[in-house]
Amino acid sequence: MKILIIVQARTGSSRLPGKILMPLAGKPALQRQIERIQAVQTPADLIVATTTDPSDEPVRELCKKLGVSCFSGHPTDLLDRHYQAARNLAPEAVVKIPSDCPLIDPAIIDEIFRFFLYTAGEFDYVSNLHPATWPDGNDVEIMTFQALETAWKEAERSFEREHCTPFIWENPDRFRIGNVIWNSGRDYSMTHRFTLDYPEDYAFIRAVYDELCWPGSELFGLEKILELLSGKPDIYQLNQAYAGVNWYRNHLTELRTIRPDQTRTN
Repeated sequence: MKILIIVQARTGSSRLPGKILMPLAGKPALQRQIERIQAVQTPADLIVATTTDPSDEPVRELCKKLGVSCFSGHPTDLLDRHYQAARNLAPEAVVKIPSDCPLIDPAIIDEIFRFFLYTAGEFDYVSNLHPATWPDGNDVEIMTFQALETAWKEAERSFEREHCTPFIWENPDRFRIGNVIWNSGRDYSMTHRFTLDYPEDYAFIRAVYDELCWPGSELFGLEKILELLSGKPDIYQLNQAYAGVNWYRNHLTELRTIRPDQTRTN
């Protein structure tokens, strides 16, 4: 199966401008994340989907330097950007991974891929987010190109366009939805935050990289991070003010399949 991984990336974050270019152990956060995605064992193509805005020229330059394909599309319509980035490459499956996950574990990506491939033909959309169990920042969504195209044609609400996939997972009567949970039996989705969105998140992720990223160990995984946080709770506390906070909180009255306990609202 031809799989295309799309990493959505732009410099214009309202809460932390330029976050994807902030350094982590000497390299931009986006480069660190790309390295992790490239370590996935399942064969897949990779493209970074940025915007046409001139401010995102550094993203295009970084991709050129790294030899990674880059597509420039709509600044705010992420659904259109993903579809346009994928359509000419003719993938059978499209993967959405946001660029604010520089601690994402390649093994988790592979686990979701294996489930999707093992059950080929049974699901239109598979993720580890509905419900989520891994620490926030290990987001993987894989869908058939046909499902993405249907959403692109029919989604009308602004949050469906902005967040790309809600039209799919909000319509389980139309799409066959699958989910992969953490086989540890743990649920750290509301207590452990590995995503990059606030200055406190950057302080946390930078501290993790400073502790664990050494030559030969750049791709440290989830268990290594959890061991670190257990031994150094001061690092764990750096972004605890935002643990459990995600974009769902602004759309609880509109979302049908998301429970209030799946996000913090304050």
